[in-house]
Amino acid sequence: MKRRTFIKQSSLTALSTSAFGAIQWTGNSFVGNNPTTTDILGPFYRPGAPLRSNIIPANSKGSLLNLKGIIYGEDGKAPLNNALVEIWQCDENEYYDNISDSYKFRGALITEKNGKYEFKTIIPVPYKADLNDDSSWRPAHIHMRVSIPNQQDLITQLYFKGGEYVDKDAWSSSPHAANRILTISKNKNGESEVKFDVVMNKEIPLDEEVYKKITGLYQVDKDVVEFKKMDDLLFVKYNGQYVSSIKYIGNNTFEEKIEQLKVTFELLPNGGTKANINYYGKAMTGEKFLKYTE
Repeated sequence: MKRRTFIKQSSLTALSTSAFGAIQWTGNSFVGNNPTTTDILGPFYRPGAPLRSNIIPANSKGSLLNLKGIIYGEDGKAPLNNALVEIWQCDENEYYDNISDSYKFRGALITEKNGKYEFKTIIPVPYKADLNDDSSWRPAHIHMRVSIPNQQDLITQLYFKGGEYVDKDAWSSSPHAANRILTISKNKNGESEVKFDVVMNKEIPLDEEVYKKITGLYQVDKDVVEFKKMDDLLFVKYNGQYVSSIKYIGNNTFEEKIEQLKVTFELLPNGGTKANINYYGKAMTGEKFLKYTE
């Protein structure tokens, strides 16, 4: 499925996560104690990608790219072992595999004691999100999710210096993306390589019993919105499609700032739950009609 197909079918396109931060690039690594900045989730996240460091299908004609780096805790110094790192991207034909059991150009791995990760993929290509809109081109990018207990999950995107549309795209041209526009260099084997170190953010905990009360399916106007917990984020599904992830900020409220999405949950006297949603200033409400069972 191509991104443009989803956009035609849905009024909620690419929503995003919320935490912002900034770290300094020394030329070899990131330094500082501020978290790596987040980016939009996009409409094609798929949980459950297979554990593998090589995500290139056998028949791919794309140009090889090695993606490597280190995952650090919130101090920016201590490497994190057992962090789950997931990546996903389009292929050389602008295609996201959001259907097949092969999970093409999707993969995950667990970091070792040194916090290191390394994937083999291809250099992604730009694509036009809407064939009828010349302003909808997105630059080449790779999606990344990093999750580990006691650290706030990170969802972000990596871009490439000199890439077409990087300076025009709303997300890659944001100042928050400056340290995520990476240089493609050559390693000792003559292969293309990019290095990206990650600094995680501190988690704001929320009791598991609260998650049980708020997760499930909600009727919002004529649409169905699902809130599903994965690690310390609430993932949002809109009519069956993952579209966003939101993090807890306190006071029964979850938020992501880039697309101005905020959801406050309210426990009703009848034992039900209401979601009060504010998206770009538009207020919507919905009540849960189906909860999860153990």
